[in-house]
Amino acid sequence: MNTNEIISYDLSMHPTFDQVTRMLKRAFEKFPSVEGLIFHSDQGWQYQHPYYRKELKKRGIIQSMSRKGNCYDNCIMETFFGRMKNEMYYGQEKSYPSFEAFSKAVEEYIRYYNNDRIQAKTKWMPPARYREASMCYS
Repeated sequence: MNTNEIISYDLSMHPTFDQVTRMLKRAFEKFPSVEGLIFHSDQGWQYQHPYYRKELKKRGIIQSMSRKGNCYDNCIMETFFGRMKNEMYYGQEKSYPSFEAFSKAVEEYIRYYNNDRIQAKTKWMPPARYREASMCYS
């Protein structure tokens, strides 16, 4: 079931292996049972890393990487990033004087997006509420 909910993320000034492991750890703490889930991503080094692939496989997650240069294969995340940039970044770039200020704004936006922002695809519910409602009927 696709709820459009952001499950886990990690911001860093530079992409690192630690960033990847933190993000996965948070995701699996939040949802320990995810067998059969299809995980869509681009072909970034982190998604091709043996550790990452092993962790997904260990939990029964099917990995689906987009074709090189094809954003349509990963359209759900690309749509989210576009929406987030339009709603909390473009036109406000100078409002973030530091990485910490930007990180806080992203954290607040994701909380809003998951818990308050309604979407047609989620039957006019925020993603977290849609997930909860869908679980009642599955």
